[in-house]
Amino acid sequence: MTIFEAGPGSGMIAHVAAAALLYLHIGAGTVSLLAGAGALTTKKGSHHHRLAGKVFVLSMLIMTVIGACVEPFLPTPERATVLAGVMTFYLVVTGFTALSRSGQRQLVTDSATLLVSLGLAGVAWRLLHMASTSPSGTLDGQPVQSFYLFVLIGTLAVIGDAAIVLKGGHQGGMRLARHIWRMCAALFVAAGSLFLGQQQLFPASLRDSVWLLLPELAVLLVMLYWLGHTFVGRFWRQRMRVFPLAAEPR
Repeated sequence: MTIFEAGPGSGMIAHVAAAALLYLHIGAGTVSLLAGAGALTTKKGSHHHRLAGKVFVLSMLIMTVIGACVEPFLPTPERATVLAGVMTFYLVVTGFTALSRSGQRQLVTDSATLLVSLGLAGVAWRLLHMASTSPSGTLDGQPVQSFYLFVLIGTLAVIGDAAIVLKGGHQGGMRLARHIWRMCAALFVAAGSLFLGQQQLFPASLRDSVWLLLPELAVLLVMLYWLGHTFVGRFWRQRMRVFPLAAEPR
């Protein structure tokens, strides 16, 4: 658990700053989960969806920046937490900008994004290797299984970024799919950090139970639904253009 607190010999300013960062981190995380749930459950493209999405982006950026920047200075830092913060920040930024960009080729930006995803994926693979080869099977107290998710997300991000560079920019449904899976993946990480990573906050009867898996499962299912809806809808529209008379009433 990431805990921001000043040492016993620190001055009052240090204690106040540590407390402010802690409450800002917790508050931003709480708001991001609520806003993410709102974005998933409201009509896509509506005012409420866009508003919830903007709140989600802002709160996620605040939470991840604080977590990733403060974690290395804690008495027992966890490299997995730093990676989670940086990777989630990257997912939110690239997922949000996927819809705001024109879709035209931007070689410098697209190449820089690919380099970032390559770096994140490389770090994830490295940490996974370190955890799997350690005598305890852990790294900074985190089991090797906790790094599989970051390896998967990092690898998928590299594939998506490389496809954009090779194809010369966002094309067709690629932009919407990129927005959906990256924002949902960021929400998935945030939900997992709370419901699975902070189980001590919940009643003892819920700890290590399937109930704490339900929020993550819900995010995953909604993501798969909207990805399927995007590509099936695109396929149907293309079919209608090829066979326009097939859908006309006789």
